[in-house]
Amino acid sequence: MLTFGEAQGRPVSEVGAETHRLAEHFVPGMLVPASFEEAYYRNFNLPEQLRVIFKGINPYRVDEDVLEDLCEKAQALVRSSVLVDDAVQVFYRALGNAGLNTGEVHARRPGELYAETAQRVTPPGTAVLHAMKRLWAHDWSFEPVLRRLDDTGGFGLDARPTLLLAGMPGVQDERQAQALGVPTALVNAGGLVGLP
Repeated sequence: MLTFGEAQGRPVSEVGAETHRLAEHFVPGMLVPASFEEAYYRNFNLPEQLRVIFKGINPYRVDEDVLEDLCEKAQALVRSSVLVDDAVQVFYRALGNAGLNTGEVHARRPGELYAETAQRVTPPGTAVLHAMKRLWAHDWSFEPVLRRLDDTGGFGLDARPTLLLAGMPGVQDERQAQALGVPTALVNAGGLVGLP
């Protein structure tokens, strides 16, 4: 787990370009590295379980009604699997160190707008962990899966970093975007929270 300032020293390919932009503007938050999500999938053999769920789908002739039902099963699998205790404790300590274990926190992927929110977070931060798992499960919702099928002919995806930021998800602020010289600037009640 890294603060955005710490992540700024890592390659863009590892942490995402948005993470670097947020660090340049001193936005507080935390980056959960892709390796954390990858370990989550690997520890519970989720890739194989997901393969079994989607085994009857022909990527070249998709029955969208069947695919939609399978996506719901895949999302439930990702949401209901649990992290190993050591990983959970590392996550909770990092949340506390980042000041994200109370209040409201949202999770999203660098460069993307979709977010999951944890409201009324209390230590150690279980609500944030659940919001992050909902975000990961969103990768298995109908539209992203169909897009992957169209783009790659397969269901699989690589683990990606996750951003954790204080407050509710930001909304586009045209004045802030213009002042920063960027097309999109997301702002919530606490200030700048996104430069996707």
